[in-house]
Amino acid sequence: MTEVAAKTLFRELPLEAGLYFVATPIGNARDITLRALDILASADVIAAEDTRTTRHLMDIHGVPLRGRPMVAYHDHNGASARPRLIAAMEAGKSVAYASEAGMPLVADPGYQLGAAAIAAGLAVTCAPGPSAPLAALALSGLPSDRFLFAGFPPASGGARKKWLASLAASDATLLIFESPRRIARLVGEMAGSFGPDRRAVICRELTKRFEEALRGTLSELAEMLETRQLKGEIVLVVDRAGETQVDEADMEEALRAALEEMPVKQAAAEIAERFGARKRDVYQFALSLKDSE
Repeated sequence: MTEVAAKTLFRELPLEAGLYFVATPIGNARDITLRALDILASADVIAAEDTRTTRHLMDIHGVPLRGRPMVAYHDHNGASARPRLIAAMEAGKSVAYASEAGMPLVADPGYQLGAAAIAAGLAVTCAPGPSAPLAALALSGLPSDRFLFAGFPPASGGARKKWLASLAASDATLLIFESPRRIARLVGEMAGSFGPDRRAVICRELTKRFEEALRGTLSELAEMLETRQLKGEIVLVVDRAGETQVDEADMEEALRAALEEMPVKQAAAEIAERFGARKRDVYQFALSLKDSE
């Protein structure tokens, strides 16, 4: 791209003081929006989760820095960098915040910056654009009328087990981030927790040269991952829970056994989760069993 051609892609605009969130490409640099380029070209201060990535993106599209300050803002320095950026906005400066990839605030440290700016009464707006979870949802072929972005799973222990249990009966399509080193473990755990026949899609390297969508049931994907090591950024899309037929006799037997060992509320919650039933209905049933005794 020549410098002359690059200059035609954006406009330098007078921006009012405040915070401008800028979505950035998740792989293909041409996915940047013209408005995002306008903001990057015009903001008084540019904050970025990764300044090298943002500067490279600006160079690709011919957006000059012109001596403007570029501030690193990430998980490790947010507490110290945030007051400086808020002070700049309060002094009348426009601040553009660019994520490393995708939409700001989606698994991104920009959340606290936005919250602080809003709390300070400053203007906050967003130039929307690429989003890995939404791109994966579109590619998956799974229901898109109701979906839940669940982020990264907990690393281990009870938190991970609780996280899986909380999602097993969800009536929304699930969007989950996971690293290529841990995706096999996650899919295997989900096959056990959600059931082996739940449909899922592993989307990797979205918008990049080796983009791929691996489709199948959780058990089929788990078997495939036993012999294949994936690479690149991954979004796992999992179908919503299907309608389950609850055997009332089995549930009553399980509930009676649980009531012998734990309080009514705890027993009802555990049995509702196990059978995929509504907690309120199981709780009322548990109360009726206690009363009958």
